[in-house]
Amino acid sequence: MGPHPAVAAIRLAVRRVLHDILDAHPQPPAGDRPLVLVACSGGADSMALASALAFEAPKLGVRAGGITVDHRLQPGSDVRAEDVVLRLTSLGLTPAESVAVDVGRTGGPEAAARDARYAALDAAAERHGAAAVLLGHTRDDQAETVLLGLARGSGIRSLSGMAAVSGGPGAPGRYRRPFLQVDRQTARKACLVQHLPVWDDPHNTDPAYTRSRLRHEGLPALEKALGKGVVEALARTAQLSRDDADALDTWARDAAESVRDAAGLLECAKLYALPPAVRRRILRKAAIEAGAPAGALFARHIEEVDRLITGWRGQGEINLPGRVVAQRQGGRLVIRQG
Repeated sequence: MGPHPAVAAIRLAVRRVLHDILDAHPQPPAGDRPLVLVACSGGADSMALASALAFEAPKLGVRAGGITVDHRLQPGSDVRAEDVVLRLTSLGLTPAESVAVDVGRTGGPEAAARDARYAALDAAAERHGAAAVLLGHTRDDQAETVLLGLARGSGIRSLSGMAAVSGGPGAPGRYRRPFLQVDRQTARKACLVQHLPVWDDPHNTDPAYTRSRLRHEGLPALEKALGKGVVEALARTAQLSRDDADALDTWARDAAESVRDAAGLLECAKLYALPPAVRRRILRKAAIEAGAPAGALFARHIEEVDRLITGWRGQGEINLPGRVVAQRQGGRLVIRQG
């Protein structure tokens, strides 16, 4: 008799990702097996992921370890983090360690905690020479991310949710999300049948947090109105949006040089001839290259710059974040530090 269907589902998801990691990181000389870490909060999603990694990794010749991040936002968080380390160790993961971080205030509490967490995971991956870090985001998390992007109104890229593979400039494939096609209920069921203790973070039910309100009020209301397939449909929308956004990014990258003159300045007439989605990507990239912080550059900023091309009425320079200005000069668009 095979494992419970929920356990089989999580193991299959992890097995597929481990094969991808091995394909991307050919095994070095004998005795130096690749290491894959799991980021584990102690919640059902990441505990299910840790258990699946512990089961599948040895079969493929992969070393498996675990990291838990103590955000120090709640009393007793250090004790809880050590408890997670004990659970990871009992699954056979090594190294298994807790890393404490200081959460700042930039961008709000959720964004600040996320930034601190990823910085700690990046550092841990570098320290241990890990080939990848697995994250326990589920299909439900993906659906929530799509809705949050929709509420921001910042275009198709914000609807594409979380990538199955992501990472920073130095490690583009570091983060893997095996559970993006696995629902939250399956992960929880897998923990239950394996008798894995889980910790439910009170922040996940705190109405002070936007994602929490969406999870416990917004999505249930949508499911009540539209039916139970909403989460799956939103996750599918994320993948379709990601494919479209990637194609448009490639188009914009290829077109970027063709709209510049011999001096490297953007020609308004050539920009005007491009589809808006491609043109705005070129403008956004030019603003970032001039010094505008990507995180502070919103759709409304790019729309204002776009009007210098499509709605030219002699308007003056446009102020952008990072003290960057955009100005039309004699049929050319100049984006520079002010």
